[in-house]
Amino acid sequence: MQNSERLIRKRFKLRQQYLRLIEDAYNLRETDHALSDFSEFKATKVLNQLNKLKFIIDDTNI
Repeated sequence: MQNSERLIRKRFKLRQQYLRLIEDAYNLRETDHALSDFSEFKATKVLNQLNKLKFIIDDTNI
């Protein structure tokens, strides 16, 4: 497997994880504010990793 393919797969997995965390945060907003905030924090960290990968691979590779 080439490095570019590995990076694209990693980016895809991170994107899926980010979307799941944001959805969890939204769903928990009404019932448990602490868990919602924690999920948003984790999503922000994943988004930061995605932004770092953005400089390595561009959207045209996907």
